[in-house]
Amino acid sequence: MKAERLIAELDRLRKDAPKDTSDLEWLTLHHIFCFVSYKMTEFRKYVAEQEALGAFKDAEES
Repeated sequence: MKAERLIAELDRLRKDAPKDTSDLEWLTLHHIFCFVSYKMTEFRKYVAEQEALGAFKDAEES
């Protein structure tokens, strides 16, 4: 699994939600996307560690 694939899916979810700055769902998706985007080096490391533990095995098989 690549970190970029996960961040792309998060961005898709964010874009699918109607932009409403009063909506907690949109705010959550937007700010998590922004934070993770700024911390891609750390996120790539996290994803690699989780990959080694088999966390994405089911997703990769589908």
